[in-house]
Amino acid sequence: MNVKEVRDLSNEELQKEITSLKEELYTLRFAQATGSLENPARIRDIKKTIARIKTVITERANAQAE
Repeated sequence: MNVKEVRDLSNEELQKEITSLKEELYTLRFAQATGSLENPARIRDIKKTIARIKTVITERANAQAE
């Protein structure tokens, strides 16, 4: 998910997306620990997407505070 797509979503949708991504990240980490992970780069992609979403949420909060 790129930044443009993230900015188009509402805060509630972003929170839901973070929750689903964290669940997927947990599943991938479990698969990595058991040795059955096929695409280890997916972990990095999910972490970066979560960071993008959190950045947009923080930007919106700061804009409202001003």
